[in-house]
Amino acid sequence: MSGLSPGVRLVKRSLSALGLELKRVRPATASGSSSFSNFGEDAIIQDLLSKIQLRHRFAVDIGAGDGETMSNSFSLFKSGWSGLAAEWDGTRFSRLAYRYASFPGARLVRTRITPDNVLNLLAACEAPREFGFLNLDIDSYDHYVLEKLLGAYRPSLICAEINEKIPPPLKFTVKWNPDHAWAQDHFFGQSLSMLEDLAKRQSYALVGLEYNNAFLVPRELNPVPIMSAAEAYRKGYSSRPDRLQRLPWNKDMEPLLNMTPDEAMAFLNEKFKTYSGRYVLE
Repeated sequence: MSGLSPGVRLVKRSLSALGLELKRVRPATASGSSSFSNFGEDAIIQDLLSKIQLRHRFAVDIGAGDGETMSNSFSLFKSGWSGLAAEWDGTRFSRLAYRYASFPGARLVRTRITPDNVLNLLAACEAPREFGFLNLDIDSYDHYVLEKLLGAYRPSLICAEINEKIPPPLKFTVKWNPDHAWAQDHFFGQSLSMLEDLAKRQSYALVGLEYNNAFLVPRELNPVPIMSAAEAYRKGYSSRPDRLQRLPWNKDMEPLLNMTPDEAMAFLNEKFKTYSGRYVLE
C-alpha cells in the first residue's frame, strides 16, 4: 500500500473495514482499449463521439454504480475527461471513490438524483451547458430527471437506460415520487417510445438502441441516420436472438412482443396492479 496516495490509502482502509473486496481497474487490451459496459455500449459511445463536434470533454453519469462494472463512462474518465459521477448506494459509492481516486477531473457525489436537485447538482459541479456525454440509469423516474435536465443543459450525446420489455408504441414511465425505490422487478424507468417523445420535444434524434440503452444526439449535431422508436427497438432488442441469454429475467414479459397495443396495455396494467396510480401508460 506504500505506493498509494494518502487519499487512496484512506479509502482502501475504509473499504477494507467494511469487508469489501478491492480491485484495480482492468488493464487495457493489446489494442489499447477495454470494454467496461454491459453490452459493449462504450464502443458505440466512442464511435458516436468521434463523429460529433464536441464542445466539452465533460461527462455526467447519473447512477454511476461502482464506477467500473457495466459502466458507460469509465472509459471516458480513464482517458482524461472531467465530469461528475453520482451514486446513491453506499457500498457502490465507496467502490466508485476508490476506483476514481486517480481521476483528478472526476467529481463524485453520493446522493439520490431527483428532478428537484439535478440542476443544482450540475451547477455546483460547474457542468458546461453543452457538456459532452450524459449517462442516465437510476431505475425509476428517469424520464422526469432527463426532462428537467434538458430544460437547462444540452449534452452532445445521451445514453439513457430504457425499460426494454415495453415495446413501441407504448409510452410508459414511472411517475416522479420522492419515496419511490426500485424493488428489483419489472417496474422501473421509461419505455423507448416515451423517451422518443421527450427527445422530439427537445429536438434530439434517436440514433440507436443496444438492448436496454438508447442513444440520443442533438439534431443540430447529429452525424448519423435518425431512427424511429419502432426501428430502433427492432434492431436493438426484439430481433436480437440472444436477448434472453443476455437478459433472462425478461422471459415472462416476452408475450408483449406479439400483442396489440391494447392487449399490451391490459397485460401491463395487470402486471403493475400493485403500483396503480404510480405510472403513466399510454
